[in-house]
Amino acid sequence: MNEWYSHFNPVAFEIFSIKIHWYGIAYVLALISALWFAGYFRRDHRFEGIGKKDLENYFLYAELGVILGARLGYILIYSPQRWEYLTHPWQIFNPFDSVGNFVGISGMSYHGAIVGFLLASYIYTKIKKQNFLQYLDLMALSIPLAYVFGRIGNFLNHELYGRAIPENDTFWKPFGIYVDGALRYPSQLIEAFLEGVVVFCIVWVAKRYLKFNGALIGMYALGYSLMRFVAEFYREPDAQMGYYGIFSMGQILSFLMLFASLAILFYAKVKAKLS
Repeated sequence: MNEWYSHFNPVAFEIFSIKIHWYGIAYVLALISALWFAGYFRRDHRFEGIGKKDLENYFLYAELGVILGARLGYILIYSPQRWEYLTHPWQIFNPFDSVGNFVGISGMSYHGAIVGFLLASYIYTKIKKQNFLQYLDLMALSIPLAYVFGRIGNFLNHELYGRAIPENDTFWKPFGIYVDGALRYPSQLIEAFLEGVVVFCIVWVAKRYLKFNGALIGMYALGYSLMRFVAEFYREPDAQMGYYGIFSMGQILSFLMLFASLAILFYAKVKAKLS
């Protein structure tokens, strides 16, 4: 049963010799479901003022910010070829190899995506003169369950795999998958549950008790940083990064995100009292 993963083909099908990966399909599903969830939650009274057309236009900005931020974040933080990319920036989004074969674009950073998303959201709300924190709160409800598709895409794409399961860990062995000859944690699915389902539950509960603008995005960032920190104990660090003491780069970034989430909550609470 543990062997099936090593034989799974990450390519779903081909169109004119262009390979369509399961990851790409999962990414599209994540985007569509996030928009659907946002449209559903937009009907809540706390999001009055965000029209359907506003939301659709906003998603174009947000998605562009996510893609740019995720890719540039990976280049700057994780890629061993960062200086080559920075000196040849046109290669950052080049989906073809040196001989012209379509290979797609690999390497995205969640924390980079967050920065790009925040910048795009700020620009959009400034242009439209709308409430920045209100839009972020709507996204805090809409993103987590959609994010599950992204982690499933990582799983099907044979990437971001888990650490080797120790011999004494009998609980996880039946759920382990073989990668490079080692039985490993299905860390992508663990992340899908912790960073997607659990974080959504945290934000959903916060929605009931915290009524000020900015509360939900603050709780999302808080919940995600904690869940990602835990999930990293199951995930194999990027080979080019390794460990920094006992922590991975993902845990260090999550630790910084924890402080940022507390700052957001403090700022949003103070702003609500003053308004």
